[in-house]
Amino acid sequence: MFLFYREKATNQQVSLDRCLSRFDLVIIGVAQIIGAGIFVIVGVGVKIAGTGIVLSFAISGFAAMLAALCYAEMAAMHPVAGGAYSYAHAIFGEIYAWIIGWDLILEYGMGAATAAVGWSYYFQELLKGLNVVLPAWAAGGALSRADGLINLPAALIVLLLAALLILRTRTNALVARSLVFLKVGILLVVVMVGIFYVRPEHLTPLVPKGSFSLIQGASLVFFAYLGFDVVAITAEEARRPQRDIPVGIIGSLIICTFIYIAVTLVLVGMAPYQEIDAAAPFAVIFKQVGLDWVAALVALGALGGITSVLYILLLAQPRVLFAMGRDGLLPSWTTKLHSGFQTPYVTTLACGLMVAALAAFTPIEKLAFLCNIGTLFAFFVVCLGVFIMRWTRPAAPRPFRIPGGRLVSSLGALTSLSLMFSMPLDSWLRLFLWLLLGLFLYWFAGFRRRRQGD
Repeated sequence: MFLFYREKATNQQVSLDRCLSRFDLVIIGVAQIIGAGIFVIVGVGVKIAGTGIVLSFAISGFAAMLAALCYAEMAAMHPVAGGAYSYAHAIFGEIYAWIIGWDLILEYGMGAATAAVGWSYYFQELLKGLNVVLPAWAAGGALSRADGLINLPAALIVLLLAALLILRTRTNALVARSLVFLKVGILLVVVMVGIFYVRPEHLTPLVPKGSFSLIQGASLVFFAYLGFDVVAITAEEARRPQRDIPVGIIGSLIICTFIYIAVTLVLVGMAPYQEIDAAAPFAVIFKQVGLDWVAALVALGALGGITSVLYILLLAQPRVLFAMGRDGLLPSWTTKLHSGFQTPYVTTLACGLMVAALAAFTPIEKLAFLCNIGTLFAFFVVCLGVFIMRWTRPAAPRPFRIPGGRLVSSLGALTSLSLMFSMPLDSWLRLFLWLLLGLFLYWFAGFRRRRQGD
């Protein structure tokens, strides 16, 4: 089944432009991983694990690496657009691929809308610093605040980036580089300046709230690592995908893990963990030591970080639709490429409009929960797929081979599943309803009949 699908994909007339270098792929991974997680969620994690949040980041980084290794092996074996969707098609068949593709549309769409709402929040805070206040009707959606009508900044930033994404992917990678250098540079400033204010007594005891708090903290900050899977989505645009995709996935995750640990060490070392603010930890802590300029820089870095996350999510979602359309599971318009830029411009515009509408009217917490459970479901399927392939096709060519693949893939699947079970019940309900709608479309709305008629 795997070899048949690989040959089929290779023989397609419609393909994307291979223009991304190994460095571009690492940058895309870092751009997607570092975002609101490290700037916001670390403060909540400190309240759970105290100074042990440093170990929580190490634990969650290890868990993320299990899934990343599985993504790297599958991406090297199957270097086409679509990521987990394409892997599911090769291993499990069409109906399972549809379910995963439908789930990825949910994951990337909700993730992009969540990032857009967060971006709007930071943007409005910066405007307030300039004594500019948006009218209430434009500052938030009607479902988010009583006096709101539409989250105008969130909708506009999505539409602007969607228009930019119609340009060549190489141009997109250059933009991602600029955003990555901005936020990573700011995080390095945080470390280099903050280290002079670290006091060793603030770092002890290292596990003040017990061992279980480390696991609780890890389950929370795990979401700060999400995003490396986007590298696999761009496999068909990589110059040497078998070699470069594993480097992009694993390299970006290792870089982000070291950055996270260094930044959290500085954070909990600057003040007793009880005094760290949950909502804006870095800004508040630097204000407390009289470094207002660093606090302002962190706010700018948060804005840039969220922008890059939004940018890459809007890049990934249309490529999943492109892969599904090329397999005949979606209408043919989803495979149309721009004549000049060779990018899926129709799906990019369609996704941009959908995400802009969600960001304009939907509360951020509902968007985030749907994104999280959808991501973990995709991780679970990829890890399970590697485990199954090691049993069913042990001799299949693997340009990148995970050492101890059966053990790593099974641990990755169990880790993803256990984190899914930690999600609220209503998140499971929304995921179930979304997948049920997808199955209805597949069986009754003509997508399956259309493919059989081709």
